[in-house]
Amino acid sequence: MLGRAIAKAHWRTGLRTPARAGLSSAANARPLRVLGIETSCDDTGAAVVTSQREILSEAIHLQHKLHEAHGGIVPIVALASHSAHLPGVVRAALDQAGVKATELDAIAVTRGPGIHSCLSVGMNAAKTLAAVLGKPLIGVNHMEGHALMARFTEQTPPQFPFLCLLISGGHTLLLVAHDVNHYTQLGTTLDDAVGEAYDKVARMLEIPWLEGRGGGPGAALELLARRGDPHRFALPVPMRHSTRVGGMDFSFAGLKTAVQRELRRLPSDEAVKENQRADMAASFQYTVIAHLLDKLGRGFKWCRQNGIDATSLVISGGVASNQAIRASLSRLAENNGVPLVCPPAKLCTDNGVMIAWAGMERLQRGLIDDYAIDIRIRWPLEELQAEWKTRSSQKATQDS
Repeated sequence: MLGRAIAKAHWRTGLRTPARAGLSSAANARPLRVLGIETSCDDTGAAVVTSQREILSEAIHLQHKLHEAHGGIVPIVALASHSAHLPGVVRAALDQAGVKATELDAIAVTRGPGIHSCLSVGMNAAKTLAAVLGKPLIGVNHMEGHALMARFTEQTPPQFPFLCLLISGGHTLLLVAHDVNHYTQLGTTLDDAVGEAYDKVARMLEIPWLEGRGGGPGAALELLARRGDPHRFALPVPMRHSTRVGGMDFSFAGLKTAVQRELRRLPSDEAVKENQRADMAASFQYTVIAHLLDKLGRGFKWCRQNGIDATSLVISGGVASNQAIRASLSRLAENNGVPLVCPPAKLCTDNGVMIAWAGMERLQRGLIDDYAIDIRIRWPLEELQAEWKTRSSQKATQDS
């Protein structure tokens, strides 16, 4: 019964179910419009975008002030804020877009990975909207949202395949993006994510968080590092002298420990200590960049060895807004004969636009979900293609 109801709902909006594949072009003469909902962590976001790569609206409610006193994200606090503000954020996105909910072509929502309670708020809202309106529901992998964002913001979107580095507070991933829903993971972090390392070192240095969108402890450390000497502290570049030196995985826990050890040696005089905090921030950032360059260099080599002609280097995620990282990776990309492509800084951090656009890319390929989907706290990008093939095969068996 549920399967037939979903199929009817999809046909009413001019869309076919995944089992029948594709998009009905005749029923969609106007640009498609997708609402995206993002609640994977601390910020509540919603946006409406079109198939012509226009942002009709974006609304976001930031939570950084709620979490700063705790030194990090507190799930129960984030949950309460999402629950209180998501209805208003969605309403604002629709009002700004000048679009009625009935005029949407699909509802996209972050399905995972993320914090369980936070993901549930967005998923429940999206399911309710989609079911009541009879619209397709599209569960988006948060990291695919980041990976595809550059295809939305660039005048000439990067074509597949491209090498992609996703760096944020919760993730450090090196991927080859072959197509929407098709990724090969080359490396991930073995311990802390790069953004988590930035945040922890910022707390060690007692740096006040920057306010506003794209703020927080990591952004504050980047700002302090601009005043420091990156060669003042000789911090070890992770994995250069380990058995994993030839691999493409990342590690930041040892670097964090090295910073902590050096800080204990600083003189107690506050004036001296304050001057050297900037040097430590700069040295830490310099070492992080060296580590990223090591692994990306191996990523380019792997592509060449496997006959993959990468069209570009895409970096996205919250840490991709870091200007020092962008500058260094731009030189690496140029040395490998490809452009560096990254979204505008405000769209590198978590936002509804990236979820709406990933939903659009999936919608145009007929990758529409069942209303019964649930959240995925852990959801490797590499599993997307195989999961969809399995689901499509099961659906075809049921229909027959």
